[in-house]
Amino acid sequence: MHTSPKKKAKGVLAPSILNANFTNIEEEIELLVRAGVKWIHLDIMDGNFVPNITFGPSITKQIIELTQQNHWDLFFDAHLMTENPTFWAERFVEVGCNLITIHAEATHHLDRAVEYVKSLGVQVGVALNPSTPLENVEFVLPKVDLLLVMTVNPGFGGQSFIDIPTMYEKITRARKLCDKWECKLQVDGGVKLSNIGMLKQLGVDVFVVGSEIFASEDKQEKIRLLCKEIC
Repeated sequence: MHTSPKKKAKGVLAPSILNANFTNIEEEIELLVRAGVKWIHLDIMDGNFVPNITFGPSITKQIIELTQQNHWDLFFDAHLMTENPTFWAERFVEVGCNLITIHAEATHHLDRAVEYVKSLGVQVGVALNPSTPLENVEFVLPKVDLLLVMTVNPGFGGQSFIDIPTMYEKITRARKLCDKWECKLQVDGGVKLSNIGMLKQLGVDVFVVGSEIFASEDKQEKIRLLCKEIC
């Protein structure tokens, strides 16, 4: 009997608000909501693990409360580019984040850290810097909801995608591991309209996009074009 090929799932656009205008954050998020965004990516940097400081639990709490007051149903993904990730994970769970992603490079005991974040009652992700091999997380993937492959060196927004063959090989291999253990594959760093379609073809599920949206003159139109490539 003939069976049609399995339809690929739609990709998820996860705008990073790192480059948003924080003096006008309500309107910035409302624009995302009007454009159909359901997932917000929070880049949390501590100035130690990476050479930059962004915002912490207090600002995150205000942002989440703002969305709740407006009845915007959003999923908040906190990407912890921090030392002592379990300490910070607890604090970002307390203020309402739905997914906590910790870096494999930030702890000597990744399995223990993953188990701790899971015990907080949220989804858990693990992230890898560009030069960190997939083997460093392979044995915890059965326990996680998401694998984040960084395609820039973390610490600053607006960087260019590391466009080398081994990066594409890493994403392809990550897809196979995610299929095996049924976790989502996220890519963060230099994702733009010019490469998001290709990343979708490689099997990426969740696309973190920052400056490509917030530096655009027409943010809603840019979101529409990005979503067209991954849906």
